[in-house]
Amino acid sequence: MTQRIKAKSIERTTGSGGGFRRFWAWPDELRFSGILGINDRNVSYIVENNPRRLYPRLDNKLLTKQICQENGIPVPETYGVLSEHSQLRQFCEKVSSLSEFVVKPASGAAGRGIVVIASRSGDSFFTAGGREITASDLRYHLSTIISGLYSLGGQEDSAILEQRIVSHPTIMNLAIEGTPDIRVILYRGIPAMAMIRLPTTQSGGRANLHQGAVAAAIDLANGLTFGGVCENRAITHHPDTKQLIAGIEIPAWREVLDASMRLSDELEMGYVGVDFVIDAKIGPVVLEANARPGLAIQLAHREGIVPRLKFIDSLSPAQRTGDRRWELIPGLAGEPEMPLRILA
Repeated sequence: MTQRIKAKSIERTTGSGGGFRRFWAWPDELRFSGILGINDRNVSYIVENNPRRLYPRLDNKLLTKQICQENGIPVPETYGVLSEHSQLRQFCEKVSSLSEFVVKPASGAAGRGIVVIASRSGDSFFTAGGREITASDLRYHLSTIISGLYSLGGQEDSAILEQRIVSHPTIMNLAIEGTPDIRVILYRGIPAMAMIRLPTTQSGGRANLHQGAVAAAIDLANGLTFGGVCENRAITHHPDTKQLIAGIEIPAWREVLDASMRLSDELEMGYVGVDFVIDAKIGPVVLEANARPGLAIQLAHREGIVPRLKFIDSLSPAQRTGDRRWELIPGLAGEPEMPLRILA
């Protein structure tokens, strides 16, 4: 049968004959609707499809960048890597000629520890939202990164100084105080779902949903946005800019999907999220890859991802490789001419 699962409120009738609407569902109702939960994600998809020995390719952003560069996939230019506290003295020299850059931990997660500098005045640096950070503050922040404050497992880490990407104006106008990014979730090398994450005042300019950013679903077939969610609430407009979220065409969408599939192939991970920004000049640029992509993308789509994953599982190996994958995308997007068949 053909079906697209849409999240919706569930009606229940009270004993007195009246009715009320609840905005939550029982676990069996979520499973029936095709919603992927964290336990099922971990056991059925991450453990089964992501070899543990390959995690460093994704958990270490330097290794991910190296793989991208070896395969002609654009990434932000690296200005420097600091791995020792003794190298902090070199910080001023490395940024003396830079007015904008990004500082991030090599092994960070969920956007923690990332600082985006948009301008400077002397020894004072300013974020896109106008917050001032002194050179002393930045050196201290670099020290905490190297000490492992933001790394997975609290291990000592490296701090990456890299190019700040200037987002394409088509999508930059949707956000505030930060750079929107795009996440594509791939299963067995095939794009299964995608969304764009838009920073807000509440998120402090970060495209992180847990900190209050907005997510809008992206139609895999045509790159158009639809839906929308912020703090687990369905929305239609950005809370700060008041811009309509739906109907925005993501620039260079085919290039985004192509780069995501090529990187997934090289990472050799079966269930992976790849994050992009769309640079105003060079197009899609990979920020990082994630071996444990979150589940909020389903809220943005108002649809469970499980039917899409089961559909991909039903395909032969030949259908899941090379250019044949492009033929599957309309069906995964729910286009009527190529409906997604959901297996019982």
